[in-house]
Amino acid sequence: MDDQYKQPTNEQEEIQKQNDLNDHESNEEVTNPTEPTSSKQKKRKPKSGFFNMIAASVIGSVLTLGVVTQTDLLQVEPIVQEVEKDTPVSGTTNMAADEGDVADMIEQSSEAIVGITNIGKQQDPFQQSTEDVEKGTGSGVIYEVTDGEAYIVTNHHVIDGANKVNVSLYNGETVEATLVGTDPLTDIAVVKVSDVDDLTTLPFGDSDAVRSGENVMAIGNPLGLDLSRTVTQGIVSAIDRSINVKTAAGDWDLDVIQTDAAINPGNSGGALINGQGELIGINSLKIADSRTEGLGFAIPSNDVKLIVDQLRENGQVERSYLGVGVQDVRSIPSFYMPSLPDEVENGAIVVSVDGQSAAGKAGLKEEDIIVKMNDTDIENDTDVRKFLYNEAEIGDEITITLFRDGKEQKVQVTLTSNLTD
Repeated sequence: MDDQYKQPTNEQEEIQKQNDLNDHESNEEVTNPTEPTSSKQKKRKPKSGFFNMIAASVIGSVLTLGVVTQTDLLQVEPIVQEVEKDTPVSGTTNMAADEGDVADMIEQSSEAIVGITNIGKQQDPFQQSTEDVEKGTGSGVIYEVTDGEAYIVTNHHVIDGANKVNVSLYNGETVEATLVGTDPLTDIAVVKVSDVDDLTTLPFGDSDAVRSGENVMAIGNPLGLDLSRTVTQGIVSAIDRSINVKTAAGDWDLDVIQTDAAINPGNSGGALINGQGELIGINSLKIADSRTEGLGFAIPSNDVKLIVDQLRENGQVERSYLGVGVQDVRSIPSFYMPSLPDEVENGAIVVSVDGQSAAGKAGLKEEDIIVKMNDTDIENDTDVRKFLYNEAEIGDEITITLFRDGKEQKVQVTLTSNLTD
């Protein structure tokens, strides 16, 4: 009986010894300094990168440092360095390096951004003389430097009506610019400065490759030159937008890129750039309404490039020319309107005629109401411009359907060029 009771006791002792041994080995695994408990935590370091932060609409960035609390820091450090060097988590980047690269890119791009000051004449009522006054400021982009001359693209409305244009360069120097050419319809202008050295240019990017959601930055001079080269960031909100704008040449549907990067007065003519530091748009306008936020628009770089090339060559953009000034008939008070059939409600009324133009030679007169050009219905003055600039070409013979004294007539006109010798 005694032996029977002793055997279970020995087995229990053996089991207890084995459990103690297992517990000891387990404790050694946990406390082994060559395998710190924080190593797995270090391998799961958070994804970083400048543009990942932008996608979350965070301006700037925050670098979070993990603190090792249960191991010797001197022992952990070599292992952490080895993990970062040899076994990076897929898709991660070095945040500090990314921020440095982006900051370098922005700094270099900013050197190509200039301030544009529109100087006009103002009558002094007391001294019966005129004096130079600042009419407004905007931004511009140096896109080419050749033979000591720097060519700068900006908006037409930035330099419109100027007697003199001053350009503020990145190095703090202010020089007077020469107007190369301007196109009121697309709101693009080119000026140049001479006898300049060591200026940075901003290369054109491919605006046709831009996609909604792409990260972009706007650089310009909001609210004046005191805040020159301000950088704002956002995304491309939409592409292929068409915005109806009032220009010096009449109403026009302007093709634009929409962005939520902050654009304010003074940013006009500045750069919208992509992550590679390429110029993908010229910032031109925003929706100014207390109910809206983040609705800015830029003229696509591919359109800008075509326009600036023509401005450099001709001083203006060559288009087919009819030779009439027109206005929407609905904007004319009814008591001034010529008689029209009841079924005619829309059209473009002729308010002026260039006697030497194709229209003048074809016999068009003031108060004629154009309702069709070839087979295209004309509802307003914008439709006339769209037809001439988008559908017709120089040398085309077109048929204009119009009403004169309440009667329908058709007139054949051969379009010419708007360029003059």
